[in-house]
Amino acid sequence: MQKIKIPYELQKMNSLFEGAGYKAYLVGGAVRDEIMGKGAHDWDVATNARPEEVMKIFRRVIPTGIKHGTVTVHFMKQAIEVTTFRTESDYSDGRHPDKVEYAGRIEEDLSRRDFTMNAMAANLKDGSIVDPYGGRDDIKARVIRTVGVPHERFMEDGLRPVRAVRFASQLGFKIEQSTYDDILNAETLGNVAKISAERFRDELCKILLSPVPSVGLRLLEQSGILKIFVPELLQGRGCVQSDERGFHDFDVLDHNFYACDGAVLRDEQNSADRLLILRLAALLHDVAKPAVKGQNDGKITFYNHDALGAKMARQILTRLKFSNAQIDSVCHLIKEHMFNYEGSWSDAAVRRFVQRVGAQNIDSLFDLRLADIYGMHKVAVRLHDSAVCGKLLELQERVAAVLEQKSAMGIKDLAVGGDDLIAAGIPAGKTLGAILKELFETVTDDPSMNSRDALLGLAKNLYSSFRQN
Repeated sequence: MQKIKIPYELQKMNSLFEGAGYKAYLVGGAVRDEIMGKGAHDWDVATNARPEEVMKIFRRVIPTGIKHGTVTVHFMKQAIEVTTFRTESDYSDGRHPDKVEYAGRIEEDLSRRDFTMNAMAANLKDGSIVDPYGGRDDIKARVIRTVGVPHERFMEDGLRPVRAVRFASQLGFKIEQSTYDDILNAETLGNVAKISAERFRDELCKILLSPVPSVGLRLLEQSGILKIFVPELLQGRGCVQSDERGFHDFDVLDHNFYACDGAVLRDEQNSADRLLILRLAALLHDVAKPAVKGQNDGKITFYNHDALGAKMARQILTRLKFSNAQIDSVCHLIKEHMFNYEGSWSDAAVRRFVQRVGAQNIDSLFDLRLADIYGMHKVAVRLHDSAVCGKLLELQERVAAVLEQKSAMGIKDLAVGGDDLIAAGIPAGKTLGAILKELFETVTDDPSMNSRDALLGLAKNLYSSFRQN
């Protein structure tokens, strides 16, 4: 009998359950991940103790989902979700069971789970595995299979088909054929369409953060799920980009998918939040191309797709309930992703580029450009191998030099402010604001001018000029 190692905190928890005469099991994704050798940090426990009994056993318990038999136990600095063995039936809203009944055995509880790899339990006493549906075999075969009849499982919760796609993307597993076939079922897709934007968004984020996002994205497209939630992207299927210049091997949609694969953070601040912003921008950066496609002198054009793309991305991300901060960051990258650097740029032009893009966004914008390049041919980008990447490296070096100079990147960085100008006799109002903008333009052109005396003298001259005009 296969066993897994039970963490010390859960062993201590089990001793309290046992002392009160109850059984307890680790369930769900934590068991799957332990069997796969990945380790687990979020623990869900199932027990034959009723919620009110769990609340007697442990001192710090929050009734987070007590209606369905779930409480959250705070124990040994861990927040552990504890659910009473239960069975569920009748899902009239395509998500919540109309009827929940407590069960006496762990096997009954496992019967309500979505996929075989998630329908295993480990006894908290000795780590022995309870696996009534062959989850271990499916993990070994790298297969995603529903517990029982696929259509029944998918009609219980419309999120489950999306989760199947997400697991395929995250784990590199295949969806078992009858399971996949039912995802294509019109009734199943109708149930998927009932799920909230937030629930789809969370699964999409996990797909985008998976090792090869295009796997999940293509499954979303092929299954019909993408059409439900982000139909704008599908306009890129069959939208040809290749012409005699050889810039692109793929249509717009595949290019967007592969750009996600190529979107990686090159700096040391490799956070999931930043990577998600980058991959959302990669997914949507060319979403407007089909709408603006044209021809000029026999060459394919997509004029202004960056500006329109930012507007379309804002609509999509707002519909999917992303935060305002996330939406602003993604749309800013999309709007700026077509920057065209030339070595002839003056230092002032580089400073204006940094001012427009924002110093905090430079690394992500460069990463998006590299993702865009990867998506053109699905070939690894090596920075020193092409003229395009050579220009990018040159611009990166020049931006670093500008930032090293601590040049003024905004009016707030000027050596004088509005109060200084008022003290010098320039009254508050539109004229003062216009003078500050002029001072900023001057310092952008010549950083050496960013001193108090120089700017106050220039401000007085400008004020005299404004008064005469």
